Amino acid sequence: MSFVEVRKVTKAFPTKSEVVTPLKELDLDVERGEFVALMGPSGSGKTTLLNVLAGIDRPTSGTVRVGPDEISAMSARALARWRTRHVGFVFQQYNLVPVLSAAENVEVPLLLLPLTRAERAEKVRTALTAVGLADRAGHLPRALSGGQQQRVAVARALVAGPDLVLADEPTGNLDEYAATAILDLLSELHRRFGQTFVMVTHDPRAAAAAERVVRLEKGRIHSDVRRSGAEEAVR
Repeated sequence: MSFVEVRKVTKAFPTKSEVVTPLKELDLDVERGEFVALMGPSGSGKTTLLNVLAGIDRPTSGTVRVGPDEISAMSARALARWRTRHVGFVFQQYNLVPVLSAAENVEVPLLLLPLTRAERAEKVRTALTAVGLADRAGHLPRALSGGQQQRVAVARALVAGPDLVLADEPTGNLDEYAATAILDLLSELHRRFGQTFVMVTHDPRAAAAAERVVRLEKGRIHSDVRRSGAEEAVR
């Protein structure tokens, strides 16, 4: 059994004039510890798939399983608890709280867990050290560069030790130098901690950081390429 199993997932969004269907009976397997990049043109379903994996969007039909949990069958309350313990999310826009320091931003996911203040502080120090920002712990986001803000966002995503790390265009707002640094960081953290990474990107340079590239077109998987040299499988 794969760590992530998506089976015949369709996601439809009714509008006033039509029904938009970004995912159409999609199947996907991701093994534990893989680093997968999702690519494809705008509207191909990449971000919708990421949101389905996070339990943010519920599929219209089909099933989604992450580890032992069938998240597509969970209630909204159960999904919220599940995300707290199992998912870290890196956003394109960083989504840092402007009035909180770097350390306080990283601490936010831990506030939902049964940890003491000292335990939270130790986890925050470890996460900021892992992304090279231990010396910026007390800085507000406005005092940090874009690349540093995204490093804080990465630390926040990893601080609770999630099984699944999801990244939506994590380099989309960064210049080339900062983007390269973030991709190197994600690759290093993936090797060090072994979590399962799924990243949406338009950038071939970002996709090159992944072990596997899945291309979507019109809500279905068009190709699935492993960088180890396996042949491309076109569906």
